[in-house]
Amino acid sequence: MYNVGLAGLTYWSPNVNIFRDPRWGRGQETPGEDPLLASKYASGYVKGLQETDGGDSNRLKVAACCKHYTAYDVDNWKGVERYSFNAVVTQQDMDDTYQPPFKSCVVDGNVASVMCSYNQVNGKPTCADPDLLSGVIRGEWKLNGYIVSDCDSVDVLYKNQHYTKTPAEAAAISILAGLDLNCGSFLGQHTEEAVKSGLVNEAAIDKAISNNFLTLMRLGFFDGNPKNQIYGGLGPTDVCTSANQELAADAARQGIVLLKNTGCLPLSPKSIKTLAVIGPNANVTKTMIGNYEGTPCKYTTPLQGLAGTVSTTYLPGCSNVACAVADVAGATKLAATADVSVLVIGADQSIEAESRDRVDLHLPGQQQELVIQVAKAAKGPVLLVIMSGGGFDITFAKNDPKIAGILWVGYPGEAGGIAIADIIFGRYNPSGKLPMTWYPQSYVEKVPMTIMNMRPDKASGYPGRTYRFYTGETVYAFGDGLSYTKFSHTLVKAPSLVSLGLEENHVCRSSECQSLDAIGPHCENAVSGGGSAFEVHIKVRNGGDREGIHTVFLFTTPPAIHGSPRKHLVGFEKIRLGKREEAVVRFKVEICKDLSVVDEIGKRKIGLGKHLLHVGDLKHSLSIRI
Repeated sequence: MYNVGLAGLTYWSPNVNIFRDPRWGRGQETPGEDPLLASKYASGYVKGLQETDGGDSNRLKVAACCKHYTAYDVDNWKGVERYSFNAVVTQQDMDDTYQPPFKSCVVDGNVASVMCSYNQVNGKPTCADPDLLSGVIRGEWKLNGYIVSDCDSVDVLYKNQHYTKTPAEAAAISILAGLDLNCGSFLGQHTEEAVKSGLVNEAAIDKAISNNFLTLMRLGFFDGNPKNQIYGGLGPTDVCTSANQELAADAARQGIVLLKNTGCLPLSPKSIKTLAVIGPNANVTKTMIGNYEGTPCKYTTPLQGLAGTVSTTYLPGCSNVACAVADVAGATKLAATADVSVLVIGADQSIEAESRDRVDLHLPGQQQELVIQVAKAAKGPVLLVIMSGGGFDITFAKNDPKIAGILWVGYPGEAGGIAIADIIFGRYNPSGKLPMTWYPQSYVEKVPMTIMNMRPDKASGYPGRTYRFYTGETVYAFGDGLSYTKFSHTLVKAPSLVSLGLEENHVCRSSECQSLDAIGPHCENAVSGGGSAFEVHIKVRNGGDREGIHTVFLFTTPPAIHGSPRKHLVGFEKIRLGKREEAVVRFKVEICKDLSVVDEIGKRKIGLGKHLLHVGDLKHSLSIRI
């Protein structure tokens, strides 16, 4: 697209903010609520965009940008807007939750850009905070690239946040904080005045421009005719190839999460004479590609996908996802005569989007009533397909015996209908896992979206956030996702004891310590024979009669120190197994990196005492001593 003048080569993607609150309208853009998952996704996404086939790490295919730095996850909730929101964040939560994906972008992914956000963090606009920009991104993490503002962020800190008295001051403090590029016209209009007023010197401007031009150089802008460069021969005909369209379908298949199955799924096409397809998202196109979307090659809607396999009848049931009135009579009539009914429901960008957070976790409009009545009237089993970015409180459907299966498909892209049909009819065995907690409605009734604290507070009754800290009831949990086969885990190898060899004069030799700094010689020689890591081997067996893909999650529960998580993710591996097949999955666990927690002042500590490793129902106790 760039080669024919229809695109640039700098992409402001990925969004690696933590999906902290289920109401956030932009949660759909993110990889979920877990910092390790978000970090791995961040570096993988960046490398995929940036790395060239030539292997030179200084060359860029396209320049990625990790956004929105940092602690950005309130857009517009009950009148609280991102342009004026001050995120009050503890140092512990900052280093434990909000910063890791950005660090991984820069340190592991070598990202070309980081975008600072609209919000303030602890009273300072992120785009004018020298500690966050020059101090952390450039100083600690050594960014090789440019720092850009979110669009009109500098204007926002002047006009909306009244952080400076004049536009020139806003320009100066942003550039001095480490901003290199402004999305918008603000710096173009006011930087000259800032220089003339003595608020910023030309050397700072030169530095910013140099960072921008270095990125252009790495992209090959000064290397002569682009047609002679490595990707110069690509054009629009390379986009919609059959391989790329199949990749879109496979991404959708892998991303679908089976949340409930009473045994009805997969359906046998031979035993179904009529399939009723009902719901406001049953025949949608653009809804499937979410926001910040590209131009699809072609759409296959859920209805089209299902109708390609069996004879279908169709009724929207709701004119749109926010319908004030549902055609319950028409929908129940259809379901009453069909062998199976599939309800395709959920949200779209009118419900959750940039600048649009939700206020509750109910299905929008009259969709819940539509589902309940169809389930009551249906002749055969009812399947629920939920298309959305965020989760819903669907406890009613989870507990309804007439609803035989529930699939969450996210916004599955152009080939969503192909993937949904492939899973429902068993041509593909579902393997997706939930990347975030699905909370009950009661959670959002008592927890304001604006409280950034991850950890619970017993004194105030605050329940905490995400699977790492929240201990209350869930509708579905992080990592949930069923398969049409059964996987089992057996522990093959893991140590029961790790002794950290302390120097003779270490303070913890003479006094009792609950934890040690997660850095130092004791980390390097923590396992027998020297070294800083040990291996965990898990045998995984597919006990069913069909091939399946399975994600093995290794969690740890650390000792209860420094407000540690109830559990956190150490690693995950995806494995494909044939029927009755087994294989060993190996995890390398870096003791001080993977088993440490962040203390109250943002320092990593390794807890002494019992750590509990778990994979599925399997648990293994590990003691760390000095």
